[in-house]
Amino acid sequence: MYLTPEVKKEIFAKHGGNEANTGSTEGQIALYSYRISHLTEHLKKNRKDYGTQRAVQLLVGKRRSLLDYLKDKDIEKYRALVKELGLRR
Repeated sequence: MYLTPEVKKEIFAKHGGNEANTGSTEGQIALYSYRISHLTEHLKKNRKDYGTQRAVQLLVGKRRSLLDYLKDKDIEKYRALVKELGLRR
């Protein structure tokens, strides 16, 4: 299993403020980014896995809408998060 509870806690501790703050927008975006990168690596090896391809597209859409929300709410946090995660937005 690639997404263990320890990895989740680490992601939320780094981006969400503390590990119990799982509802923060920054933490959720970071978690989606982690999942997208993992599934993208899987798709590089398995080109015809269309179910995973659809899952990645859905995750990218969710992440995009959360990024738009964060951009409208606090532009400084948005810029810092995009730079830290290395997103192309």
